[in-house]
Amino acid sequence: MKTIQTMVISGYRSFELGVFQEKDPKIAVIKKVIKMTLQQYLDEGLEWVLIGGNLGVEIWAGQVVLELQKEYPELKLGILFPFEGFGEQWNEKNQQLLTELKTQANYVNATSHASYQNPSQLKNHTQFLLEHAGGAILVYDDEYPGKTQFFVKDAREFAEKNPFLVHQISMDDLQNIVFAGDSV
Repeated sequence: MKTIQTMVISGYRSFELGVFQEKDPKIAVIKKVIKMTLQQYLDEGLEWVLIGGNLGVEIWAGQVVLELQKEYPELKLGILFPFEGFGEQWNEKNQQLLTELKTQANYVNATSHASYQNPSQLKNHTQFLLEHAGGAILVYDDEYPGKTQFFVKDAREFAEKNPFLVHQISMDDLQNIVFAGDSV
């Protein structure tokens, strides 16, 4: 298989995982699994990670990328929002998280330069991410549906017709890290 230079990361929103505090131990587990997964792809030539900026897995993945840049300076973080003004309705603490990530990202833009108008902006955003990446890392379990199910469905359909890798991290994968006894 050819080298994947760009990967999209998505997954559950924080509220879908019952995570409401920055110190929640679930975050450390998810970040560890994302880091381990990214390191595999970095050793194979990964250069860019793209996220959409959603609270939860995407923000945590962005934070992991920034940590990994110390060890892998060639790794870059791109944040592509589905529309202008994304996250402006969030509470101050969450807006601060997003702002910190945006200021450190290598690239920040939106696929639609209008504020939210309709669901087609989200569909176009997904299509853009799929077409500009070689794969997706998805923290998502089919047994526990969430908002990411639409991205997962589109990514699988895209992968059937294109050379695109879908790397899914399930709840079992997360549990295995917890039970492996590795320090998180």
